[in-house]
Amino acid sequence: MTDRQNRVGSKFGGGGVSSAQQSERERKERLRELALETIDLAKDPYLMRNHLGTYECKLCLTLHTNEANYLSHTQGKKHQAGLARRAAMEAKLARQKGETDVMMPLKSSLQSARSATKVKIGRPGYEVSKSRDPQSKERCLTFELHYPELDDPLNRQPRHRFMSAYEQRVETPPDRNYQYLLIACDPYETVAFKIPNEPINRGEGKFVTNWDTTGKVF
Repeated sequence: MTDRQNRVGSKFGGGGVSSAQQSERERKERLRELALETIDLAKDPYLMRNHLGTYECKLCLTLHTNEANYLSHTQGKKHQAGLARRAAMEAKLARQKGETDVMMPLKSSLQSARSATKVKIGRPGYEVSKSRDPQSKERCLTFELHYPELDDPLNRQPRHRFMSAYEQRVETPPDRNYQYLLIACDPYETVAFKIPNEPINRGEGKFVTNWDTTGKVF
């Protein structure tokens, strides 16, 4: 047993002069009690108590033996710097969200205006006829498409191209025995014709296209 009462500098009945460690523990306890009065740890989003009974700071990824140690950590430079970085990041995200919210109505209005000016009419009327060349006996296909609602036939002409079975995504699995003839003319829908996958004779007088601007027939 240590006699604290008769130490030098101590008053009779005062219990003696405490050591430096004892004073430090008392100071930390007073700070902890003061902090607990002013700070509600239950509302701290970064404080987590693990299964070992110790405390973790989710912001700084540090471990603490008790609440007082954690409270002391929250006043340190590392934790304060982490809070500052987090606040700056949240402010930046808020600004970006604000810019996105402003741009979204603008984009939607532009898209609505474009869709209003470009309304699809539908599929054009068409006729397909089969024949054979009297000399070469080659099979012939004739496609006739009608675009009666086309408003500017002098500047708008139907375009065509051939597509292999492996390019299209409508029929699966692709059949290599066939290919597709696509004909497009805005604002009509693009139409496709499934034809045998045979070489196209593009010789003179064999492969012919014609656009009748008066009757609007291709």
